[in-house]
Order: sequence, then C-alpha cells, then structure tokens
Amino acid sequence: MNGQSHCSKEATPFNGDGQERLDFTAFIGQLESMKNLKRILIANRGEIAVRIIKTVKKMGLTSIVVYSDADRNSLAVKMADESIHIGGSSPSQSYLNIPAIVEACLKTGADAVHPGYGFLSENESFARALEENGIVFIGPTPETISAMGNKIEARRIMEAHGVPVVPGNNDLPSDPAAIASIASEIGYPLLVKARAGGGGRGMRLIQSEKELMDGIQSARREAASAFADDGVFLEKFVETPRHIEIQIFGDGQGNCIHLFERECSIQRRHQKIIEESPSPALGPSERASITEAALKAGRAVNYRGAGTVEFVYSDSTRSFYFLEMNTRLQVEHPVTEEVTGRDLVRDQILVAMDPSHLPDQREITQKGHSMEVRLYAEDPSEGFIPSAGKIHRFKTPSSLRVDTGVESGSEVSLFYDPMIAKIIATGSKRAETIANLRQGLDDVVLFGPRSNLEYLKSILENPQFQSGDFSTAFIEKEMSDWKPTTSESTLERARAALAVLYYEGAGKRNRARTGVWASDSFQLWQKSLAAEKTRA
Repeated sequence: MNGQSHCSKEATPFNGDGQERLDFTAFIGQLESMKNLKRILIANRGEIAVRIIKTVKKMGLTSIVVYSDADRNSLAVKMADESIHIGGSSPSQSYLNIPAIVEACLKTGADAVHPGYGFLSENESFARALEENGIVFIGPTPETISAMGNKIEARRIMEAHGVPVVPGNNDLPSDPAAIASIASEIGYPLLVKARAGGGGRGMRLIQSEKELMDGIQSARREAASAFADDGVFLEKFVETPRHIEIQIFGDGQGNCIHLFERECSIQRRHQKIIEESPSPALGPSERASITEAALKAGRAVNYRGAGTVEFVYSDSTRSFYFLEMNTRLQVEHPVTEEVTGRDLVRDQILVAMDPSHLPDQREITQKGHSMEVRLYAEDPSEGFIPSAGKIHRFKTPSSLRVDTGVESGSEVSLFYDPMIAKIIATGSKRAETIANLRQGLDDVVLFGPRSNLEYLKSILENPQFQSGDFSTAFIEKEMSDWKPTTSESTLERARAALAVLYYEGAGKRNRARTGVWASDSFQLWQKSLAAEKTRA
C-alpha cells in the first residue's frame, strides 16, 4: 500500500530507493490487520530478494531468505533477519527444489512465501504445495498459474472474454501438409511459439513456407529442453511491433485494478534491456483501451495479487493484441513504482493477507516518466557471453534508484542470471529521464566482470531511441554493428582501476606505494588493457 488508509485517494511518493514515506497512524492500523502473517520467506536470490527484504522489514515483518552454496555470502543473506540453506549451487538443487523450500518454510515457521520472479514464481505445483502445508503463497491461485502458463489455453480464455488476440491457430495438427495450409491461411511472416514458453524460448520467426517445418522442429526441441513440453502453436507476426504491458492487481474475488503501462520494446533476442513508463507510443484513448483489455484479462481468470498482461502493439494500425499474462511480479516493476508512488511488494503482501486491501482505482495516478536499464555481467563485444568472477569494486550513483543484489567483493556466478543491477531514473518528462539516466551511468564504477554498461549508454544516446519512435526490432536495426571503441573501453577500465586503487589503499597509510601497484586488482587491470590493445 502507499502508507495511508485504504480509503485514501492520494498516492504517497516513492523516494527513489524503494522506501516510502509512511503515515505512522495508518501504518499501525495496517499492522493490526496482518497479525496472522508475520514471517515472510523469500524463495529467490539476488536483487529481487534484496528488494523484497527491504519492504518486508519496513512493514515490521520478519524476512527469511533461502540460499544455495554459491549464495552463502550474498548480500541478501547478510540483509535478511534469518537465512536457511537449501542445497547446492545449481538451481535444480536449490531454488527449483520444491521439497527443500517447503521444508525450509516449515523449519523456520514461515507464514507466507514471496517467490520473486523466475525460478518457482509461476510454478503451479509449488503454489499448491505451499497451500497444502498451510503456507500463504504471495501470488495468484494454482489454477490461474496453470491456465496462464499454457499459452494456448490463455489464448482461448482471452478470446472467450473479448480480449483481442493475435490471429493464429491453437490446435496444430501433426500432418505437415495440414500445418502448411494453416500457416498459409494465417499469412507470412508468422511466429512459432511454445505453449508453455516465455522469454523467447521455443520461439521462431518464419518468413516463408520453406522455413516452416524446420522452424517448428527447432522450436519444439528448445521448448522441450526449457519447459519439458514440446507443444507449439502458430501466430501471425505483427510487423514493426511494440511490446507494451499493463500492471494489474486483483483481489481473487472478481475485482481488478491497473497501474498503467510499461514499454518494453528494447529487447535483444526477446530479452528486455530497457523498460519505461509511460509508453511514448500511447495517447489517452489508446491507453484507456489497452488498460481496459488488461482488466478484462484479469477478471477472466479471477486474478489475485500482482500480474502483468502483455500486448503486442502496432504503431501503424494503432491496434493491440494479447500476448500472455505473467502471473508474478516483473523485473521492470520499479518504473511503475516510480510513476505511481506505490510499493508493489507491499501491495502484494497486503492483498495476500486480506483481499480488502486491494487499492481503489481512483488511488492510482501516473506522474512523471521513469526508465530502467538492466546492468549485466556480460561481454557485448564477444556475443554477450556471461562474465563471471569477483566484483572488486562496485559503486552506483546516489542520484538514481539502484536495485541490486551485489556489492564490492561479491561473486558473479555462472549458475544464475548474470544481472548485476537495475538502474532506474525518473524525471518530469521522457527527455529529462533519459538525460538523468545517461548521466548516472557515467557515475557507475564496476571493476571485475565485463559488463554491458557502455552498450546501455550507446542505446540511450541513439537518436531513434531518444525520439521514442522504435519497435522490438530496434536492437537489430540500430545496434547490430555496435562495438566498443578502444578509447571508451580503455577509459572505463582506467576509471575502474583508479577506484580499485583508492579502495585497496584506503585505511592503509603505512602501505608502500609499490604494494598498491603490485596488488592483484591492478595486475588484472593491466592484463585487461593488454587484451584490449590486442583486440584493437
């Protein structure tokens, strides 16, 4: 909630670091209604675990975090009130291990579980296992997760409730000739999509009949590997599409509200890189239409808690179509928090405890413009391969909101997603937000793994991006030839090296200067410069 009583119609501003300004009297009143839910276990890791811990503590509840071998010394473990080990470093041994997490809940006396995103956040079996053990799942019902997890079933439900869906076919036969006939009727180009999929896995763009069967087989193999389900279906490919999603909340009793839209069109291989709110593509009438469609989608499945309804939007026709519903909190939720002044994790917890805590739509206002970039430990100059290792020095701008699960001295593991941080800027207008974000990225110091920092700066400086006139093909069209210049790369490493020298030399007044120059970090920096010269 926003720190005020439920009947209040005025949102409370967010202060940029995940901390709300709370009305103390209303806060105490809300605590009275949450007596049955005091201990929250976070079944996740990294920046989202840290972000949830902050809100749980702020609400006066006990935060419990699970951890794997690789995360034993993580920032989340340091910050949580309690922590419990659940297994080995691989996700299957830990964060995907349902029995281990349920056992952790029972051992720690957790009243509820917040699943974050990824891992088990959209797993019907996990939600059901918690219910069977009397533990509250901070999310939708298992039935909703199941219905929306099957993309074909989701399409059928949306069609039945008047939500526009992309023209396509829900029942793909096995006969190649019949498939070709269906594809021809839909029209090329088209997409093959995994029915249990997401994040671009099990998806193939088909330009002609010649590519059709190979594309289907390739999508099936990837879908089977990623989701243990090789089912696929066909959809018409919308030319020059934009990816726009609506944040919704429901009380599980047929009531839904929306918190406006996010633009997520800046993607590489269907993975989002930059998100913003509001979308530069929508005017008042389009915004009203697409948010109403999202509410129809939420009501269709009696949605409970926070969810996101994703649409593909055509600039040329001003039309939109349902893509999927993500039955969880999204990575990009901070931009919604920034423009609405709400703490979405707080709202999730309150609605999970008592449906009457669903905010009134009249409480939800949109002010200013917010934008988020995802800082990854990866090497854009080498095909974006993950870059693991120790973070020797990490410093972020105090002027921006930064959601992160690492600090100086943390290790980036190859076992998990290599995202280091989400960096969020907010301004009164889009141009001001871009300028604030671009300036803030100059103040980021990251020494250790390679990152996409310079790549993000280049996107923000791109005139097409700055104009707001782009589609999901932006990266392919505008960034395909991108390479870091030697001067940019060298400058970045020089700045990082200076930070490391200062960091390692601080408090060591008696240390000889030669000792600093001989440090491991400085030697690593020298090697990186030598490698840079070789590539140049």
